[in-house]
Amino acid sequence: MRQKIVAGNWKMNTTLQEAQKLTAEVLGMAGEANSNIKIILCPPFPYLQTVKNQLGGSGIDVGAQNCNEHQSGAYTGEVSAQMLKSMEIPYVIIGHSERRQYFHEDGKLLAQKVDGALANNLKPIFCCGEPLDIREAGEHEELVKSQVEESLFHLNAEAMKKIVIAYEPVWAIGTGKTATTAQAQEMHEVIRKHLASKFGNDTANQIPILYGGSVKPDNAKELFACPDVDGGLVGGASLKSRDFVDIIKSA
Repeated sequence: MRQKIVAGNWKMNTTLQEAQKLTAEVLGMAGEANSNIKIILCPPFPYLQTVKNQLGGSGIDVGAQNCNEHQSGAYTGEVSAQMLKSMEIPYVIIGHSERRQYFHEDGKLLAQKVDGALANNLKPIFCCGEPLDIREAGEHEELVKSQVEESLFHLNAEAMKKIVIAYEPVWAIGTGKTATTAQAQEMHEVIRKHLASKFGNDTANQIPILYGGSVKPDNAKELFACPDVDGGLVGGASLKSRDFVDIIKSA
């Protein structure tokens, strides 16, 4: 049985004090959730150590929102996978649609980031998904399959088992729109079958695929009930502790 995962991507939000308060609230309510669910909080870089320390031995993990493709060097303002490893950060989001859109990250660059993360024993949460024009043109399946191929198909099966994939229809991120359960399941199944074509069914069936795209308490249960949806990468709702914990409970 695949691991159920609910990860909160806080993006560029919260002050230090707000981050501490949000973490404390999630910690206080997380006992209500099923212990079989992996919970991950992904705060902004400056708060990673603070949130990690605050989580202590709670079983809730922490993840970074990005890492640079280089291990070290003259890259002012960047954070490497090696740095995250030294802080014992277990997860890192790679290829979020906002990184692709605003920072022009392509498949080749993301493959380097994946390699760097794995080399430092980090578990990548690799994001893929289509914008609205691609969806409307009926080209969404081919685009998402190509995103997965470009950044992950150079890996062997053992390395691939360390990856978490997050499918995020870009047209549903922060817009209030959500893919229907049928649309979500369809794309998760497409991704899993594509993984199977390269790595085999055994490996493909071990890889968690999360849905990301305006996940809320009122749609999470239906989405998470889909056979190929293994949890969520939650954006805006992860900034509200009650909503986030309700989403966790839905998994």
